[in-house]
Amino acid sequence: MNFNQYKNKITGLILFTLIFSVSCTDLDETVYNQLTKDNFYNNRVEIMQGVLRPFTHMQAWLAPTGQSGYYYHSEMAADYLAWPQKGRHGFDGGDHIRLHYHTWTTQEPRMRNMWSLMWSGLGYVNAVLEDMESVDFGAAGISEEERLSILSEIRVMRAYHYMRIMDIWGNVPIVTTVGTPVNPPTAPRAEVFEFVRQELEENVEQLQPLSQALLGRVSKAAGYAMLSELYLNAEKWAGTPMWQQSLEYSNKIINGEGGSLNGPMRLDPSILGPFNNTNYQSPENIFQFAFSRIGGFTFNWGAFFAGYGNMAPALGVTYSGNNAFVVIPSAFDKYQENDLRKQEWFLFGPQTNINTGAPILGTEEYEGQPLVYVNNIRRNSEGETGPGGMTRGEENSGARFHKYRSGRSTEERYWENHYIIYRLTEIYFNKAEALMRINGGNATQEAVDLINESKSRAYSADDWPNEMYTTATLTLDELLEERGREFIFEGKRRTDLIRFGKFVTEAWWDHIPSNDTNKELFPIPDIQVVSNPNLIQNPGY
Repeated sequence: MNFNQYKNKITGLILFTLIFSVSCTDLDETVYNQLTKDNFYNNRVEIMQGVLRPFTHMQAWLAPTGQSGYYYHSEMAADYLAWPQKGRHGFDGGDHIRLHYHTWTTQEPRMRNMWSLMWSGLGYVNAVLEDMESVDFGAAGISEEERLSILSEIRVMRAYHYMRIMDIWGNVPIVTTVGTPVNPPTAPRAEVFEFVRQELEENVEQLQPLSQALLGRVSKAAGYAMLSELYLNAEKWAGTPMWQQSLEYSNKIINGEGGSLNGPMRLDPSILGPFNNTNYQSPENIFQFAFSRIGGFTFNWGAFFAGYGNMAPALGVTYSGNNAFVVIPSAFDKYQENDLRKQEWFLFGPQTNINTGAPILGTEEYEGQPLVYVNNIRRNSEGETGPGGMTRGEENSGARFHKYRSGRSTEERYWENHYIIYRLTEIYFNKAEALMRINGGNATQEAVDLINESKSRAYSADDWPNEMYTTATLTLDELLEERGREFIFEGKRRTDLIRFGKFVTEAWWDHIPSNDTNKELFPIPDIQVVSNPNLIQNPGY
């Protein structure tokens, strides 16, 4: 689908998100063509191009595809992934280092970028809703029932944008019309939560059930997943625990009330199934970006996760990257050696050519020597002790990402992976946690069964009897640990740590806890506070 056809100019959106400098005073709009909402939405294809336009922008800030958006900040500030300097590469003005040590400021360039990306995305959603008010759906052959479903889909997408914005900044404006008001006032986080809750509750039942035809769009199951997450975090986001409501919407998904893919809603039997290059078939995936290399919009995780060009022959692929994200050593240590996730989801140890078996050679500190990924981030020195640090990495430092598998470049479906936003495994964890919270923090047998069904895929039949949880061993702390092992690389960790009260109190690797609860929210970028006198900076900044 050619999304570039949708070119409705939105001066108010540009003003609101401050895409250009606040010092700019020439606000006259330059019209590059005459395609506007009045002459665009003439048929079903054009209407759906407009509806889906926010999805294409959302990929820039939600998925790990190269932008410094939600994913980058959520993972780099938590305890599983880091972007250390490696020799002469990766210092990048200290951006990744400050994020890791929680010493960020109100002037972070990547946070400014995140703000612009996420708020302009919200602007696209509001603009589409505004456009739809004057569209003649009947003339395009769209029934009244489908019209209501389409409008609900857009509103649910707006709620999802606000849920992520609220997660990052907490107290933010609530804006439903492009450019109005020009300087929107800050609303308390609890009020933003209520707006999101109401938008979701009022629209989710109008959505279409999950099916292959709805891949990459907001289905009823996706809306239920958003509500499951929203209520799971209600105590932190709204000040009131709502475990029972989270349980209710988790059950709707598990029971198949929101639709399903490839038969009944169920976990994928393989730990690779939800992520490989045929993951559009995985029965557990609920909401995803339907990326496609063949279609011209590849899920390009290479920039963040792939090594330099020497990794292409190791995997039989055509992409390389910036040798950026690595697994924090203390996180890698949380996986037991017999855990199949440790064996399958990471690149670790000696790297070899996938075709010849010859060693892959280093190009930096280990130029001409076999490249061996090691579980530490520190330059080798005789007699050295201690954890190392964010400025002391080398090209082989840390285990690497291998959760999504593109397949070899010779395969028909090479690099056709979808990026998964919600999958059924997360709903199992949500339900288990809600059951335990309701039960005073103690595991019920139902909660244990849910987590065991997920975890059992990571162990051989011989090992599993010694690895399964019981009501005695599945504590809330252990649930958080297992959640971290299961959802590594999926952009969930910061939110989980905050909900469990450990984001600012726990130490990991070389990270020393700040015990500053203000760090649970990021600062609103200075440029936004200066530009909008009605914005209130978050506490502590």
